[in-house]
Amino acid sequence: MASTEDDFPRGGKAKKTNEGTVKPVRQQTKVDNLFETHDPEKTKKRKGQKEDAWKKVKKPNTNKEEDLKLNTATTIDILQLKNLKVGLLLLGCVKEVTDFEVMVNLPGGLLGYLNIANISDSYTKVLSDQLDYQDAEIFDLCRLFSPGMLVRCTVARLENTKRGMVSIQLSVNPKEVNKSLSTASLKPGMILSGCVESVEDHGYLVDLGIKGTKAFLPKQAARDHTNNPKELMVGQYVTCRLDEVKNEGGVVRLSYGPAALGQGMANAEHGWTLNNLLPGLLVKAQIKKVTLHGLIVSFLSSFNGLIDFMHLEASHASKLKEGDYVKACVLYVEPSTHLVGLSLRSHLLLPCSDVELVATERIGEVAHGCKMTALHHLSGAILELPDRTVAFVHRNHMKEPKEEFNLNRVMAKPEHSCRVMDFSPLEQMHVVSLRQSIINAPFFRRYHDIQPGQFIEGTVTSLAAYGMMVKVTDYVRGLVPRIHLSDIILKNPEKQYSVGMTVKCRVLLVDPQKKKLLLTRKRALLDSTLPLFRTYEDAQRGRISHGFIVSIKDFGCHVRFYGEVKGLVPKNELGAEPMIIPQHTFYVGQVVKAKVLNCDVEKDKLLLSFRAVSGGDTVEPKFDFNVGQILKTKVVSKVPSGLEVSILPGNITAFLPTVHLSDHVSNCPLLWEGIQEGDIIPDIVCVSLNKKLITLTKKPAVKSSLEDWGVVAKEFSDITVGMQLIGWVKSIMPYGLFVQFPCNLVGLAPKSEMSDKFVSDTAALFQLGQTVVAKVINMDEEKQRFLVSLRMSEVSYSKEEAQARLVRGFQERKTALEMMACRGDSDLLKQLSAVTVGQKMKMSVDEVKEDGSVTFKSDELSSATVLATKEHVPGTMVTNQNCKPVILHVDLVNSQVYVSLLSSLTGKKTALKAGSNHVATVQHVEPDFAVISLGATAHLTVIQNTHHLNETFRFDSEKLTAGRTLTVTVQEPSCGKLDGFPLVAWELGEPSRQRFTSTSEESKGCYRYGDIVQAKVKSVKPAWVLVTLEDGVTGSVHVSECQEVVRPGTFPTSLLKIGSEVTARVIGGREGRSHRFLPFSHRNFTYFLPELTLLPSKLKDADITPVKTKERSYQVGDKVMCFVSRIVPGSKCLEVTIDHTVSGTVDFLSMTTDLKEARHPEKTFKLGQAVMAKVLKVSSSKPSYMSLSFIDFDRLEKDMTVLGFVQSMDADQGLLVKLPFKAVGSVALTDLSDCFRQKPLEVFSKNQLVRCYLVKLEEGKWQLSLRSSRTNPHIVSAVKDPEVESVHKLTVGQIIRGYVKSVTAQGVFISLSRSITARVQYQNATKHVSDHEVYAKHVPQNTLLTAKILSINRKTQEVELSLLQEDTGKPDLLSELLGSRPRPAGEAKKERSATKKRKGTVSESKDGPKETPAKKKKKKKKTAKTDDNDSGVEVYFREVVEEEEEEREEKPAKVVKPARLQVTAGFSWDATLSALKPASSARGGGESSDDGDEDKETTKPRKKSRHEQELEKRETEKALTKLETELMDPGLRPQSASSFERLLLASPDSSLLWLQFMAFHLQATQIEQARTVAERALKTISFREEQEKLNVWVALLNLENLYGTEESLQKVFERALQYCEPMPVYQQLADIYAKSQKTKEAEGLYKTMVKRFRKESAVWLSYGTFLLQQGQSDAANALLQRAIKSLPSKDSVDLIAKFAQLEFRYGDLERGKTMFDKIVTSYPKRTDLWSVFIDLMIKHGSQKEVRALFDRVIHLSVAVKRIKFFFKRYLEYEKNHGTPESILAVKEKALEYVESKGTEAAS
Repeated sequence: MASTEDDFPRGGKAKKTNEGTVKPVRQQTKVDNLFETHDPEKTKKRKGQKEDAWKKVKKPNTNKEEDLKLNTATTIDILQLKNLKVGLLLLGCVKEVTDFEVMVNLPGGLLGYLNIANISDSYTKVLSDQLDYQDAEIFDLCRLFSPGMLVRCTVARLENTKRGMVSIQLSVNPKEVNKSLSTASLKPGMILSGCVESVEDHGYLVDLGIKGTKAFLPKQAARDHTNNPKELMVGQYVTCRLDEVKNEGGVVRLSYGPAALGQGMANAEHGWTLNNLLPGLLVKAQIKKVTLHGLIVSFLSSFNGLIDFMHLEASHASKLKEGDYVKACVLYVEPSTHLVGLSLRSHLLLPCSDVELVATERIGEVAHGCKMTALHHLSGAILELPDRTVAFVHRNHMKEPKEEFNLNRVMAKPEHSCRVMDFSPLEQMHVVSLRQSIINAPFFRRYHDIQPGQFIEGTVTSLAAYGMMVKVTDYVRGLVPRIHLSDIILKNPEKQYSVGMTVKCRVLLVDPQKKKLLLTRKRALLDSTLPLFRTYEDAQRGRISHGFIVSIKDFGCHVRFYGEVKGLVPKNELGAEPMIIPQHTFYVGQVVKAKVLNCDVEKDKLLLSFRAVSGGDTVEPKFDFNVGQILKTKVVSKVPSGLEVSILPGNITAFLPTVHLSDHVSNCPLLWEGIQEGDIIPDIVCVSLNKKLITLTKKPAVKSSLEDWGVVAKEFSDITVGMQLIGWVKSIMPYGLFVQFPCNLVGLAPKSEMSDKFVSDTAALFQLGQTVVAKVINMDEEKQRFLVSLRMSEVSYSKEEAQARLVRGFQERKTALEMMACRGDSDLLKQLSAVTVGQKMKMSVDEVKEDGSVTFKSDELSSATVLATKEHVPGTMVTNQNCKPVILHVDLVNSQVYVSLLSSLTGKKTALKAGSNHVATVQHVEPDFAVISLGATAHLTVIQNTHHLNETFRFDSEKLTAGRTLTVTVQEPSCGKLDGFPLVAWELGEPSRQRFTSTSEESKGCYRYGDIVQAKVKSVKPAWVLVTLEDGVTGSVHVSECQEVVRPGTFPTSLLKIGSEVTARVIGGREGRSHRFLPFSHRNFTYFLPELTLLPSKLKDADITPVKTKERSYQVGDKVMCFVSRIVPGSKCLEVTIDHTVSGTVDFLSMTTDLKEARHPEKTFKLGQAVMAKVLKVSSSKPSYMSLSFIDFDRLEKDMTVLGFVQSMDADQGLLVKLPFKAVGSVALTDLSDCFRQKPLEVFSKNQLVRCYLVKLEEGKWQLSLRSSRTNPHIVSAVKDPEVESVHKLTVGQIIRGYVKSVTAQGVFISLSRSITARVQYQNATKHVSDHEVYAKHVPQNTLLTAKILSINRKTQEVELSLLQEDTGKPDLLSELLGSRPRPAGEAKKERSATKKRKGTVSESKDGPKETPAKKKKKKKKTAKTDDNDSGVEVYFREVVEEEEEEREEKPAKVVKPARLQVTAGFSWDATLSALKPASSARGGGESSDDGDEDKETTKPRKKSRHEQELEKRETEKALTKLETELMDPGLRPQSASSFERLLLASPDSSLLWLQFMAFHLQATQIEQARTVAERALKTISFREEQEKLNVWVALLNLENLYGTEESLQKVFERALQYCEPMPVYQQLADIYAKSQKTKEAEGLYKTMVKRFRKESAVWLSYGTFLLQQGQSDAANALLQRAIKSLPSKDSVDLIAKFAQLEFRYGDLERGKTMFDKIVTSYPKRTDLWSVFIDLMIKHGSQKEVRALFDRVIHLSVAVKRIKFFFKRYLEYEKNHGTPESILAVKEKALEYVESKGTEAAS
């Protein structure tokens, strides 16, 4: 979304009118008066006018009643951004319409934006319906609004954008625009706006936004501008006239059109008030007052309004006088002040007329010689362009953004240069700017100004997968495609580019209509000196140019140049050696040199050659001078970046960059301004010879080094470590800066080597082009790179060199001033060149400003602004007071002169002596120089801001500022090279600070240890407080230094409030990066953030000593007060801070013993909270780091209850748990719960938090219990399985439960507790099986069993149990598992029979017990595919698997040969061609055939009923009727060629007919005729019917494969690739090869496909299917790995799943299981993959594996709805394959799941 700038043309906060601004405006009544000189009469008159104006301005403030009066016009101004408020009603003009937004031009040149959601309620409803129903018809904004359309709108909101601008959001919703109207206020003849609510049969319902009013617009009353009926749409904005009002405004009838609106004129009878007045109304107004800036009028008998100068007709403005009546249009109505703006523009007074939009070609145009015809002090000025076009310039665009508005400078220019910025259709006026920065911009808003091949600089705004966005200007943006980011394809472009970086690019393509700009960053294209091919006319035969490859084909390469120019390099012209596969040599995006062989300009065809380039390549130019040689040049042209010069006498073209004009960066623009085209510049040194680009320099330091030392290093091999070089800053990066030296050598100065001081921002220390001294510190011979250091401590630079640099810089400024004064085109420059620093001039006070500064006027400086800051104005000054200030500085760029009235500077000068010392004061500071005064001597002189080329400043306090004192030594009292100014050496004076008693060393910063300071709280954080000291430095107060006595649970930092003032003491400093506390006594102490204390005890103590880390020691067991600083969930710990030097961590297990608190520690322990902790461990390597605990104990003891994390689950040992204080423990299965359950370990997971009871310690490991009776003894709960601590608590005959521990030949061993194991002999275990291996196979470990105690041997601790049914009352488990239980009798038999009936069993017979279940199973499977209770689980994969498996299981009655000439999935030439039908018909027919066969087989042994016979008879009659219809149908397959020709005339695009025609010839073995038919089909079928043509191509491929040769097949294939999408053609040919057993050809084709279509998963899947069908399982696995690397990561999961399905079908089952298991483990929430895996395992796996898979899936952390789906499938599986016990087990698991979810919801 675009935004409106603050400073165009209404930005910024305009100052109120005062004498300084009224005076010049009153003076300028005519244009000629703007440029008249001063005379006494004018001065008197101006003074009198000024006093009157002052009285007029002050008069309203003397009467409070006048301030409260609304709708009273005082001053006339255009509508500006500062005047906008939410609710303001405006008349707007649609400027541009996009899909989701309308740009609206508002009065005053403002721009607003109408969002699609702010049209009307009815339109918003249509939009929401569109989202719900994709097929609903929607009218976009382009059909509702058109450019030039006038709309009534209101300001909905004012938004601040990211770029700091204000976006005006508008609304045309009738409820907002007409909210002040009511039903009672509606009168016939009123003109209102609304939106169409609905379209009815005879008209439209229009929403007027008035509650209780229904508006109807008849269709015959809706007319367009030609008075023809107009159709309206829902949401369309309409301005209508009220023809009839009924039921007191409840029902109104409207009319819409020019005839209706032309009669509309607002009058008093309509009852308009200031509350409901609407913009767009036409009124009759009377002029009350005529001013320079507009009119004040009255209308509707009692309303006042303003008409600004922009809304006056220029031709009639001079004829208007008070008392005249005019027709006006209401522009805006301010709801709070009721201020009304009107317009007299003729285009707004016409009824129902759109505003004409002038073409935007002039936007961006620069116009010279413009004359200012009118000046308006609050708004701006009116300019007349050379072509007599009137334009408006806003006041803010009459100056640069950061400058003050200088009216004198604007008045001094008779003509102006401006740039057209926009066109305001509402005012029918262009908007221009006088800013030089905008005028000099190479291109402003227009893409038309950009040419292909042009170099531009921009800022990186974003990095994306498709490329990099570059902002050229605020209105022009370009794209650097990914392949153009570098000469090579960058895998990680973010490493080379970052947002905000300035980059130089070259334009590849520009499309002004689409606002499309493509750029390149390829170095080969940026440095290319070859001619550019922008058009085909440029590509003359024989020319060579750089281009880049855009595509590579088998027949050659396509090369693109600039613009739309592209050409073809044939295969034989790619190189001297023949190339079979061009893809192996070239790549897309490669920059190449190409020579033009032939160019057809009319057909835009270009033939190129790579092979011929070697004969016509350019030769490196030879020059008769070398690097370091002094040259003489002549300026040819000036560009913003430098000067294009010719080297004399040979006129060799070279370039002198602007930054190379001086060692002082601030002097370079001045010298550039002074130099003119044609000037001779001597003493220039060559620093670079790069192909045809010669770079020169005039930097004195570089010239001096080359003259004294010569060219030290011409190439990389000449550089040695320790060598000192002088160069200049080439580019600045976040990690350092690149320094360039002569001979194109570039070194990197890392961030750490840029300065001896800490570097936080590399861009803040150096400037581009700045001269620096560098020392080589490291070299990389392999990569030809070297590192340099800019540290002042590493390089040498004498004081003599610094003084020489000062003299050269001063002389350069003097030279620039003389050159600018010699132009003769500006009196202002001549005046400024005559002024020197230190000169005293007679002046008079012009204005005393509010900030204390004073401006002066002088006859010698009549056109310049003379200013004295408040520091240089002693006492009180009054207007016209005469004085004689001294000149401090002359600013040539801004035409300003800075002066001083200080007596110490204006007094009489005293003599100076060489060697004398003085205390100097800085009076004025520039970027490179400063003006100082030498004490009371009244002498001024100039010094440099730095002593060294590489000197940097970390803080502003280190820089020279006005008022700062220096210690200077006079070296020359009067230096001739400085025009008589003293030459001095200076040093910074030490600032005086209050010193308190302290034995510490002096700090290295601005504050000393022990200093007491006053501070204001800036921000309050939980662990520290930031304060602002008196000099603006930010300090920090640790939480431990805020409160003397801290209580646990409190928050000390909360006591301080933002803005409160505190007294603090400096106790240390904090490093910028690590924030590690260091005392001032530390040898490595460097800081930028002072550390303070607020404790009263430390403020009073005068003998406070620095804190040293080693002096503070803590012992294990000590209790300390700490403060929570951070919660780290990933590390399961809490970070705390104790004081400045000590921090620690608290493990989650050491925080609390409450399970709820441990799960949510952030609720219990908040940031900044004080907590009492106990020291557990002190780090030996880090004394400032400790381990702490919040719980009362520091070691574990028996019978304690603590928290722990589950580490692992083991079937033998149970749970392994991590305990506090790095202890571990184990939990036996019998100690997991008071109620045993099947598979007890499944409810636990790794890292689960549990509450444990410590039973005892054995061999360093704790025995734990998780029973609720142990961990929560105070809560009484039922214990179903009590804990068995010893055999003495057991009794014979007791029924007890336990877990199977092992099954051996001696019996079944059951664990009753952690220490007691009982045995069950096999005669007591089951009566059906005596083999222990069978028992062990069906009764796994940890199975829960119920047993009866038979005997107890208390001496040997042996217990014998029984599992028999007569002992336990439980059924025999093994007999149930094996299905060998006794034949049921009685009720059991009835129950079993009933169960069978519920399952759908029809009958039992001895002959077919297996057949019926098979049929039922098949039907159930089909039903499951369309189960409505699928719970949202995607079953796409499962359906594919089931369909493939069904096809695999079906056995055909006879062997069918491979399909011949298979066209698509729906075409197959097998035995006959009569079955050839489209794909959908073929599939439908197949399914009905299958169903028919199945029905026939099912109903064969059963006699048909009468009803069935009747149905069969009806079906037979229908079939006969259908057959008769087909026989009468002319579309029946003909039997002759002529019949085919007749049908093809009717349906020429039907591939079905063409293929039948081909088959007709093939039956007669007429191969050539079949080929001819195919070629005819390809020529006849429309190019739009792509699928139909593809069918014919596939049939032709089949034909050539069966009856043709390999060459003919290849030719057809190549032709098909040219006319069809390549991938389907490749796929079809591969299938043909595979089905015709041409394995080698198929494999070669698949290899080509995966290279060409590597991003298509279908290709990889097809190739994998082929390999698995050929039995190449390992090759398929390798192919899968290649596919994963080539495809996007989002597609890899589905691809692996499909490959796993193929393994199940064609390959290795175990590999398929492994692949699926890995997928569902990595993506457990992909329930569709789980469903596919389950289906495959049901068909190919064992029951144990299927049950294990179901048990895994029902414990997933997914939606309950999906778990319900899997429980249903689990239950269905057990019903089909399991036993009643297994069915019951599934139901129990489902019940447990529901109970667990209920418990979680309750908690």
